Amino acid sequence: MEELDVNVSSSEGFSVAEKIVLLTFISAVILMAILGNLLVMVAVCRDRQLRKIKTNYFIVSLAFADLLVSVLVMPFGAIELVQDNWIYGEMFCLVRTSLDVLLTTASIFHLCCISLDRYYAICCQPLVYRNKMTPLRIAVMLGGCWVIPTFISFLPIMQGWNSIGIIDLIQQRQFNKASNSTYCIFMVNKPYAITCSVVAFYIPFLLMVLAYYRIYVTAREHARQIRVLQRAGAPAEGRQHHPDQHSTHRMKTETKAAKTLCIIMGCFCLCWAPFFITNIVDPFINYTVPGKVWTAFLWLGYINSGLNPFLYAFLNKSFRRAFLIILCCGDERYRRPSILGQTVPCSTTTINGSTHVLSGCSSISKLLLLFCNRPV
Repeated sequence: MEELDVNVSSSEGFSVAEKIVLLTFISAVILMAILGNLLVMVAVCRDRQLRKIKTNYFIVSLAFADLLVSVLVMPFGAIELVQDNWIYGEMFCLVRTSLDVLLTTASIFHLCCISLDRYYAICCQPLVYRNKMTPLRIAVMLGGCWVIPTFISFLPIMQGWNSIGIIDLIQQRQFNKASNSTYCIFMVNKPYAITCSVVAFYIPFLLMVLAYYRIYVTAREHARQIRVLQRAGAPAEGRQHHPDQHSTHRMKTETKAAKTLCIIMGCFCLCWAPFFITNIVDPFINYTVPGKVWTAFLWLGYINSGLNPFLYAFLNKSFRRAFLIILCCGDERYRRPSILGQTVPCSTTTINGSTHVLSGCSSISKLLLLFCNRPV
């Protein structure tokens, strides 16, 4: 999302050495985002098993949104940052700003939909998941991820609703007479700052926290039930390992699932929370946040578009196998031996294109199948 007061005047501009470091870093971020998201999209298009799982469309749509951020938004921000000047005109500034808000908000909405999909898959019964995640509902959710952001991006920005009451301040900061520079300024009034931040970040963030918390609680509760059965000496249907080995496997898998949840939420908060907190605070302190702080928080949010392929695809075994096949030109060593593999320690079934665990499986094995080994 475009920074709200990105006026980096000559008095606080970057030195030559700082610009070189920034350009190197920004180029790496853009390249990582483009290649990572392209790889995700190509993997789903080429891998038949990935295409069969309808919820992978969330991953593809997320990758497409992040790809557009890295192609249509980041380069222009990098050019303005390095040149300390906006050379593309006022109208394109509005278009670029609208695209910025639209695409980054769409990316966040996709992350929210992914968390809800995982919640229904892991915390609800298979029949509930099948009823909730129908192809029509998935299409509606994907449409909402793209349509809703337009109401806080192109509509208000092109109409100038965000600048009501602060037009004079914006015009003062658009031009620097000392350096004869022009800037693409995007400042917002208090109503727009609150509305935009709540819709684009705080509501999706709350839903993600609740969904992932319930996923973790469900796994821990099932693990507790298994431990009670083991202490009572009750046979566990479908257990294929020695009790000590089973306990070790359970603890390792529980630790992996907990780390995965922490990584997902930690990266999301680290990348976007600083920007959206400052986004609300700045209008109430008379727009005194320094330009360099805005720049740092903005690009921290952009980094999330490059991290998403790693968080939501590269940590997935099915995607990793597809990536290796693509990168290694179809090497047969990476072909899957079967759809579900040979090492799953419990029985499974497939409903609506998604893997579900039958009765008799440990809760942690369920979490492993549905959260770690299942493409969203």
